[in-house]
Amino acid sequence: MAALSLLSPIKVGTHMLKNRIGMAALTRNRAENTYPTDLMREYYVQRADAGLIISEAILVSRQGTEWPHAPGLWDDRHVAGWRNIINGVHEAGGKIYGQLWHVGRVAHPDAPEQKLAGVPVYGPSAIAARGGKFRHIPGTPGYVTPVEIEDPWTIIKQFKDAAVLAKQAGFDGIQLHSANGYIINQFLDSTANKRTDQWGGSVENRARFALETLKAVKETFGEDVALKLNPTGGYNDMGMPLEDALATFSYLMSEADKLGVAFIELMRYVEKYDVPYDGVARSTKHDVLSSYRKYIKNAKLFLNADVLPSEGEQLVATGKIDGTFIGFNFITHPDLVKRVRHGKPLDNVPDIPHLQTNKTTTDWRTGYTDYPLADYSKL
Repeated sequence: MAALSLLSPIKVGTHMLKNRIGMAALTRNRAENTYPTDLMREYYVQRADAGLIISEAILVSRQGTEWPHAPGLWDDRHVAGWRNIINGVHEAGGKIYGQLWHVGRVAHPDAPEQKLAGVPVYGPSAIAARGGKFRHIPGTPGYVTPVEIEDPWTIIKQFKDAAVLAKQAGFDGIQLHSANGYIINQFLDSTANKRTDQWGGSVENRARFALETLKAVKETFGEDVALKLNPTGGYNDMGMPLEDALATFSYLMSEADKLGVAFIELMRYVEKYDVPYDGVARSTKHDVLSSYRKYIKNAKLFLNADVLPSEGEQLVATGKIDGTFIGFNFITHPDLVKRVRHGKPLDNVPDIPHLQTNKTTTDWRTGYTDYPLADYSKL
């Protein structure tokens, strides 16, 4: 059966998208010393048939992320590099949002970018996340205890400044990375945020950082902003008791929806991402659609996490979601939308060793821009 619903256009924010198959943000480690490249342009242009591309996560300031060669957006050279990519996507008929990212407590002081920044690793509270693998640092150090952020407005300003640069670069919108244990998620989560000031404690206080950041970036992008949320937690030592999770994320989504956002991308529970810490799974397993759909009244809702096109078609056709974001399959199938349109299988074999760059990688095209297209000669 043709994916008629997934392939139908939809207005999201101020933009009309040609289909409802979004390409999720995918960390690929090809931005040498944080700067976007022509190779990255090739990669994104290959996938411009997506209704909307979300860029790989973009650091709003120098931070010692566990992902070496992650891209940034804090100077004119970053703007020029992203503009080159965005122009290519637009010329190919695509739309692209930039995903703004601050890793917070899951940085490391010995990582090269953190050293260049000359500041400590910051978090909402002085509570270390468990886990962490910094393969580009000697040994395999885990996460460290962060320095509590004295004034969260200083971090919000980094997001605001990055949004201004994103606009200069030409992004069609921006998405706040509010999932997977990064700084916005850290403020939301009652296990990572033990503050007793206006930024912690109650649901409203823990959600304040996310909502104030949203307001700050809306000053530049208006309604063309989005949130990525993972209420089930797990990754990077996230996960509240179910009652806390339901209260926190229902409040956040309701308030964000009132402020006006283009869409909310919800990550659903996937067992393989349920990271165990000290032998105990960290996720707060629950059905995100049945739990939160009712709080999203104006924004569009997109679902992510192991959603195949066949399931996405059913969910869109029945009105449960407005579209889907696909991640891993977009890595291996640059022509994913065309395959869906013509009933071609998603059968490329992933090049696991080259998903990200490593110490022995010399050709960054491998596993990045070299996946084959399907055979369309007999259509």
